[in-house]
Amino acid sequence: MTANKPSAPPTSSRVWQRMLSGRRLDLLDPSPLDVEIADIAHGLARVARWNGQTSGAQIFSVAQHTLLVEAVMREHTPRVDARVRLAALLHDAPEYVIGDMISPFKAVLGGDYKAVEKRLLSAIHIRFGLPPVLADHVTQQIKAADRGAAYLEATELAGFAQAEARRLFGRDPGLPAAMRQDYLTPWTAAKAEKRFLARFKTLHP
Repeated sequence: MTANKPSAPPTSSRVWQRMLSGRRLDLLDPSPLDVEIADIAHGLARVARWNGQTSGAQIFSVAQHTLLVEAVMREHTPRVDARVRLAALLHDAPEYVIGDMISPFKAVLGGDYKAVEKRLLSAIHIRFGLPPVLADHVTQQIKAADRGAAYLEATELAGFAQAEARRLFGRDPGLPAAMRQDYLTPWTAAKAEKRFLARFKTLHP
């Protein structure tokens, strides 16, 4: 087994998922041609962050999280290129296929999970005109915004004390109050899907 490709399942196993668009995405060899933004938006709006352990009448979806990450980046670096913002919006896009596994469980699973995730993300990037692998400085920008979003979610929705959140995720990113209230009030799946698609169309006209 190589570092970049997960071990193959038995030949009788199904390794593709059928999407509502009709596309069939192969998990071991994902094709950019089988990636549709409508499938991504629909799936991410129905996947819960924090394994659903958040307050509120609705789940806090991965779609809403990615919009929060892009908002944190936009607030901190307002002149950042739209392609970097698009990459931020899509940073968790593989989870429309494989779900949102919390970081501790990813660490338990190890290499195979990460290999599948990376191959899916590369196919998604290619589909929407991004490099298969982002430059290190772009990856670090996205990770910084992701940590800021995680801090807000942890303290506002997931019951973490501020001191623990600072230790795990870094500092509060300091979003304006109106933006903070909007992005940290869990939306319905329909609203999350609609807003994800609208932001995508702004960044990828």
